[in-house]
Amino acid sequence: MSDALYDFAVIGAGMAGASIAAELSPHARVLVLEAEDAPGYHSTGRSAAFWEECYGGPGVVPLTLPSGDFLREHGFLKGRGALYVGRGEDRAKMDAFVTSFEGTGVTIERLGRAGLEERIPQMRGEWVDAIWEPACADIDVAGLHQHYLKAGRAAGVELAVRARVAALAREEGGWRIACEDGREFRAEKVVNAAGAWADPVARLAGAKPLGIDPKRRTVAQLRVSPAAPDDLPLTLDINGGFYFKSDNGRLWLSPHDEVPTEPCDAAPEEMDVALAIDRFERVTDWRIEAVEHRWAGLRSFAPDRLPVYGEDPQVPGFIWFAGQGGFGIQTAPAAARLGAQVMLGLGPDAMTAGIDAARYSPARFHAG
Repeated sequence: MSDALYDFAVIGAGMAGASIAAELSPHARVLVLEAEDAPGYHSTGRSAAFWEECYGGPGVVPLTLPSGDFLREHGFLKGRGALYVGRGEDRAKMDAFVTSFEGTGVTIERLGRAGLEERIPQMRGEWVDAIWEPACADIDVAGLHQHYLKAGRAAGVELAVRARVAALAREEGGWRIACEDGREFRAEKVVNAAGAWADPVARLAGAKPLGIDPKRRTVAQLRVSPAAPDDLPLTLDINGGFYFKSDNGRLWLSPHDEVPTEPCDAAPEEMDVALAIDRFERVTDWRIEAVEHRWAGLRSFAPDRLPVYGEDPQVPGFIWFAGQGGFGIQTAPAAARLGAQVMLGLGPDAMTAGIDAARYSPARFHAG
């Protein structure tokens, strides 16, 4: 057993755990416990890697926009642009989408068939409506993850890998944390940044699970003819049936699936890949020459699809930093800064000044 008493023990070393540990580390002694052989094995390492202002809905925009400023300033973004596309019968849904983001600060523009065809000439004729988002960009996910891991190390964060947590016990002065391999650690507070495993970790601590459900998302890499241009926008079906983007002449395609699953090392299902291809062939004139690669990751959502940041109202010293769905990477800078301020009792800074931390508190699930 380690006799060292840490201020915070962060469970999980993906983007959530790495970023919150880095933000806490200038002010506290921090331990990060990672179940796998290396950080970022699950969702962080399998991201479709884009920053998109509308992704996650209006409730996530306050985290997305200041994060975008940070990501651009530090060189983690490369411009691409995004198109939400619809058919004639989708006009009401397109109108509602635009209306829902009014006043949020996002930059979107309504296009017709001509604007859509100019950007994606392969889209079939029934796709006549589009919403253009010029600020959408690719994220250097690996670079951002390493940035936070490096910042944490420089500030004294200690990382323990192959440290799957088996038990959490409250004791005087904090928590005793037991790992499956027999190692034990002590910390005043535990931060639940376990992604798909957030609810199981909460159960270990005696906290009420919040219904943070992991959902599988599938992506396939296609070789198509003609080759996909590098400046192809991220293209998303307004009905949530697919999205695709180019990558070095290939296409990354997803059926935009959200298949409920248990926390696991997610693997793609052939049916989901086939579904993505079928939808793609119905909406574009690209000819698929080969499926070169396929993968799947888990995206974990709270019941209201907003993230959860803050101390559990029933279990003192147990802190949630979870439920970040598919937007956890693009919101990482602001989310981690906000989360650390909440955990340390600090006031907002320039990045978080416009964010209502109470909106993301776990207390919303305990009201009444």
